[in-house]
Amino acid sequence: MAGKLEIERKYELPDGFALPDLTGVGGVTAVGEPDDQRLDAVYYDTAGLHLARGRVTLRRRTGGNDAGWHLKRPAGGDRSELQVPAGNRQKNPPRAVVDQVRALTRGAELSPVARIRTHRVERALRAADGSTVALLADDTVSTESLRNGGGEWHELEIELVDGDTAALQRLDAALRKAGARPAKSPSKLAQALGPDYPAPSGVQLRGSKSRQALAAYVAAQRDALVEHDPHVREGDAEAVHKMRVATRRLRSTLRSFRSLLDGDLDRLHDEIKWVTGLLGDVRDTDVMGERLAHLVHEEPDELVLGPVAARITSLLAARAAEARRALVAGLDSERYTTLLDDIDALVARTATPQDVPRKRLMARARKALRRADRRIAAAGTDIEQHEARKAYKRARYAAELVVPIAGGAATRLADRVTDLQDALGNHQDALVTGELLKQYAITAFGAGENAFTYGLLHARVDEHGRRSLEDVPKARRKVRKAARALYG
Repeated sequence: MAGKLEIERKYELPDGFALPDLTGVGGVTAVGEPDDQRLDAVYYDTAGLHLARGRVTLRRRTGGNDAGWHLKRPAGGDRSELQVPAGNRQKNPPRAVVDQVRALTRGAELSPVARIRTHRVERALRAADGSTVALLADDTVSTESLRNGGGEWHELEIELVDGDTAALQRLDAALRKAGARPAKSPSKLAQALGPDYPAPSGVQLRGSKSRQALAAYVAAQRDALVEHDPHVREGDAEAVHKMRVATRRLRSTLRSFRSLLDGDLDRLHDEIKWVTGLLGDVRDTDVMGERLAHLVHEEPDELVLGPVAARITSLLAARAAEARRALVAGLDSERYTTLLDDIDALVARTATPQDVPRKRLMARARKALRRADRRIAAAGTDIEQHEARKAYKRARYAAELVVPIAGGAATRLADRVTDLQDALGNHQDALVTGELLKQYAITAFGAGENAFTYGLLHARVDEHGRRSLEDVPKARRKVRKAARALYG
């Protein structure tokens, strides 16, 4: 699949509209000859229009310069686009595309919902160096909704290519001055479906500000899962991290604010924990690889005895491959689809007009911090310190949740807890890394290699972990101060 960020603007055109001379606007020095194209696109969605609700479009287009399957998703104020070539006889979306939208479709069948034919006259707007600032498309569109008839209209579209956003803004201003107006409809598909085009997915916040804060936080984590799902399937390490954080926040909310939520929360917590584990196996392996590669690189060559880097890379690569296979299999499973449906139901139950007193919400957040404080005070072993770290993470997420009603004080507490959590985390990371180095040393020794470097790295990591604990008392004092400012 080929991907790109699509930055474009669409316009409605009044009768008698005349395209202005764009030479000299936004770095344009020449307007290319018109390229006449006939485009024929069939749009696919589920019976419930799940893609359209998520403002995602999937089409199979023939004609033009980029025939094939096109998958477009929101990307900030613009859109990302993935393209997959289509075989001459291929009528159903390919597996690579289906997987990209599985979190939206939940496995429902994708079938045609509209057909859009476009007579496009495209002109390249070129810069002095010959590069293409943008493409200007004059479109005469005829649509056929497979639900409620069709229609025809005329529109203008400008898509940035090599130019920057400043150039696009100047071109936009010139077109508006000539009479073009931003399109009211978000897409050709929306215009084709007309009244059948669904409202965007999301949660309608109701009730008290405290209820809205709780509902918005839960909904934001659900939305993060759906947003990052396709990138996780592609192997994007940052998406794995962000999706894992979203599952952790959901689990934390189920525990910290349990009395304010409805449903089988224990089962839901366990199912989310299952996905967290799959993501964690991939994320931890990726992070461990980066960490160990850095450690080996930092050692003088004379202290790296044997094929240390190669052995570590080989062992971690096998581990990473297995973790990724398990993750993708999990995301493809009916169990995961059911979980997403259950999280949707949680969001719907949480977004009710039923009041949640501010005092009660704040009390639950404060209780999460007190639990963490008790754990760290009683921690006498590495395992207990690790449990305290996880408790502080829950306290941090609870503070994040109340930011809409508590403001900067909650943000500052979340920041201070993050610092404490990081200090404890560095110690835990050192323990895990040290144990892995010990295993690798044994493996290397068994293969007849010198295990000296593994022992050296183990000592370095152990020392770093011990020193990180020296930061804990100061970090705890800052947490207590921030907690007094928030909770009194």
